[in-house]
Amino acid sequence: MAAKITKDMLVSDVIKMNEKLVPIFFAHGLHCIGCVMAEHESLEEASEAHGLDVDSLVEDLNSYLEKGEY
Repeated sequence: MAAKITKDMLVSDVIKMNEKLVPIFFAHGLHCIGCVMAEHESLEEASEAHGLDVDSLVEDLNSYLEKGEY
């Protein structure tokens, strides 16, 4: 079973889990994947900073890990 992503995980840790998740971040409007804040911000904090729905992001990330598609 694939690891489950939660909104309290750091952006950088999620990307390290699977780099193929990056397009999902882009689709949700998170384009600063390589910025210094990715090392310190959780998915929830990054989503709040960009006015995005963290639950939708987490759902899509987990769906990709489970099904291998977005």
